[in-house]
Amino acid sequence: MMNDEQQRTKQGVFLALGAYTMWGIAPIYFKAIDQVSPLEILSHRVIWSFFFLAGLLFLSKGWRAVATTIKSKQKLLYLAATSSLVGINWLIFIWAATSNHLLDASLGYYINPLLNVVLGMLFLGERLTKLQWLAVSFATIGVIIQVVTFGSVPTIALALAISFGLYGLLRKKVNLSAQAGLFIETLMMLPFALIYLLIIANSPSSNLALNSTSLNLLLVSAGIVTTLPLLCFTGAATRLKLSTLGFFQYLGPSIMFIFAVTIYNEAFTSDKMTTFSFIWGALAIFIFDAIQHRARRRKQ
Repeated sequence: MMNDEQQRTKQGVFLALGAYTMWGIAPIYFKAIDQVSPLEILSHRVIWSFFFLAGLLFLSKGWRAVATTIKSKQKLLYLAATSSLVGINWLIFIWAATSNHLLDASLGYYINPLLNVVLGMLFLGERLTKLQWLAVSFATIGVIIQVVTFGSVPTIALALAISFGLYGLLRKKVNLSAQAGLFIETLMMLPFALIYLLIIANSPSSNLALNSTSLNLLLVSAGIVTTLPLLCFTGAATRLKLSTLGFFQYLGPSIMFIFAVTIYNEAFTSDKMTTFSFIWGALAIFIFDAIQHRARRRKQ
């Protein structure tokens, strides 16, 4: 018989697997609607996520946290910044997924945890261990080699990593659940999404009345595709230690990488191979350091 703590840990593991697996296979969804422009997809993602989250907040009676946050000008300023960053991140990822740049997206989310360590050092006063410094150096060398030797800057990967890294850093400044936080962020983006979809966009797919039922169902599903993995992640975060949860974050980009190479036949060119090799080496060092740190904590 498992005790309550073991049961919660088991639930956390399944929720973490669910969250990162859904994030990893998300490109399948975006590929299914690649006839729709990225800005239109982003608009639908914002609109339907807003309504889906509103329903969830109603069921969970989470409006008090939203109301309290809206009264704080400082928190609203942070959330205005995070809404911009997550909107940019979503748009770049949608474009990458629908334009055969899934390898670049995968690389970006491999770089992200390493960038988080650097941001923690620069802005939160966190100290890097020697192995973490080595891991960050490895990753940096990989990017420099791609730029100098092959003359190509991994723009998409860096933009995804930086936007999501800064998003996570600023969200730490607002003590708010992921569900309530994302609701306010989508609320802030909602007017822009509605203006673009109802006034600016003039493509055939922008008029829902002219779309097929299957396409409309896919577009509305953007809310579920956005929020369901987030809810699983939130559930996992409350049941697992952050150090344990951190090991699951490589599942998403790994699935993306496999899909890009095996299913979507993206070219794994020599510049990408070099950069990925250094990033994977950096992550191996990073994971080894985390395991060592965890073992030392258990002994104390």
